[in-house]
Amino acid sequence: MANPRRNSYSTSQSSDSSSFQFQTQSSSSLVLLKKPHAFPFLVLLLLLLAMAMAMAWVSLRLQYSSSGVRRQQLGQDGLGDEDSKANLVRFKSGSPSPIVKDNRGWLLDPVSLALHSGVKGGAVSCLRVHLGEIRHGGMRGNHRHYACNETFVIWGARTKFRLENKMVDRGYAEVTVEEDEVVVAASPSGTAHALVNVDASRSTFFLGCQDGMVNTNNSNTDFNVWKDL
Repeated sequence: MANPRRNSYSTSQSSDSSSFQFQTQSSSSLVLLKKPHAFPFLVLLLLLLAMAMAMAWVSLRLQYSSSGVRRQQLGQDGLGDEDSKANLVRFKSGSPSPIVKDNRGWLLDPVSLALHSGVKGGAVSCLRVHLGEIRHGGMRGNHRHYACNETFVIWGARTKFRLENKMVDRGYAEVTVEEDEVVVAASPSGTAHALVNVDASRSTFFLGCQDGMVNTNNSNTDFNVWKDL
């Protein structure tokens, strides 16, 4: 039969030993940190802590930003403004502007810029590219492609851009691009779009980037979608 007193003594002795070891380790750590050669170690520790906090902050900001983009995509949930309903982003053609890197003027990659600006549903690559002009009173588009996504760059004159959007009561979003602006817009596959020059004298210029081959002679494109244009 076990002796209760002996068990109690053993437990107390074990507890005292653990406490002594912890105190000894703590004292050793404090002595080590007080030594001159411990200073670089402390600096490194603080730097690692600061980096961890910075990464956590950036991660939270990115999560907030991406959730905001998702909420505003094509004006869903009624939170988007007119530009988000039309799935586009505007830039000034002159300085200061994110697309103006030097005094030579603006330069951009339409696919990359659309993606990083929260414009969704555009071309994932420029498999087919067309560059054109729209003179005063002229129109391009007013059609719906089913075989590709398309990203546009629009500049040069006051231009009306219309994009089909079922989240809007009238069935489409419409905005006006000013002559001093450069716009990057996207039209996902199956979404109608149109560009109309409403400027008094200037020509509109545009680049269209498609990630699929469009055959205008078959049923993968609907023409004359809107009768009021």
